[in-house]
Amino acid sequence: MPELFFSLPDPLPLESGELLAGARVAYRTWGQLNATRDNVVWVCHALTANADVLDWWPGLFGEGCFFDPADWFIVCANVLGSCYGSTCPLDADPATGLGRFQDFPLLTIRDLAAAHEALRQELGLAHIHTLIGGSLGGQQALEWAASQPDAIGHLVVIATSARHSAWGIAFNEAQRLAIEADATYHENRPGGGDAGLAAARAVALLSYRGYEAYANTQTEPSDDVLRDFRASSYQRYQGNKLVARFDAYSYVVLSRAMDSHNLGRGRGGVAAALAGIRARTLVLGITSDVLFPLSEQHTLAEGIPGAVYAELDSSYGHDGFLLETAKITQALEAFYAAALAE
Repeated sequence: MPELFFSLPDPLPLESGELLAGARVAYRTWGQLNATRDNVVWVCHALTANADVLDWWPGLFGEGCFFDPADWFIVCANVLGSCYGSTCPLDADPATGLGRFQDFPLLTIRDLAAAHEALRQELGLAHIHTLIGGSLGGQQALEWAASQPDAIGHLVVIATSARHSAWGIAFNEAQRLAIEADATYHENRPGGGDAGLAAARAVALLSYRGYEAYANTQTEPSDDVLRDFRASSYQRYQGNKLVARFDAYSYVVLSRAMDSHNLGRGRGGVAAALAGIRARTLVLGITSDVLFPLSEQHTLAEGIPGAVYAELDSSYGHDGFLLETAKITQALEAFYAAALAE
């Protein structure tokens, strides 16, 4: 499906107190609404993903998959701040005509959800059957379910949290330090900070995978290697791969948005916020995830009324939410079977 765009008619009030004028959301849809308009699946993507969920979540979305466009009306929208079509730091400020770059306003997860809530209303979707997301996407899905409890029927969150941890914030800050150490980042131009972004991605990968994943895939087969190790080249490759498709200014904006995530802010604490979620919820944790450990998934499952908890036994670490689609499908089948039985 072609990419579509929704321009918010009014400046978006941000949680920081600023207004984001000229906000635009890029999105894609697949499938058709049924007669009762109750087959909507809305996907919230992760940090550096885009609105093309069939591309980055194959095996879970697409023909013959659990979420098949033949059965579901699937929506995936790019978050504000991302360089994949929605308003981002590279875009011109309507007031000046110049790119905002480092002056782009602070976004929070709550702001990202608010923009997509505006899109939901624009599309005339009174009810979302299933809202699903992992990592940052899971944070957004939780925030949306907390702020619009009557609009979400089922909530599926994978490898995420009710509040971004000090551990996660520290990882993000290390990545931003790498970007800010690149002098070109401060030139406020397209491509600024690319070398820093590559280094930031190398840092991030340490939290996305883990000891076992690296041991299984990057250990040297020979005892004679003295330099240029597999693990070293892998880090460089992944850093350059991200530079080819993403932007340092967007990376800083969205990592800060992750840091802001706290369902309890203004709601009387995390426990009260989770208790207010009414969607039938599936919480999936990944056994080897060091970024969003199982303890955080337990907090979600124990706090959301009636939530179902399941674990994905995986050696892929946090990235398992993208790679273990067969296991996610099994969990979804059991979850929906229980829902239908009740």
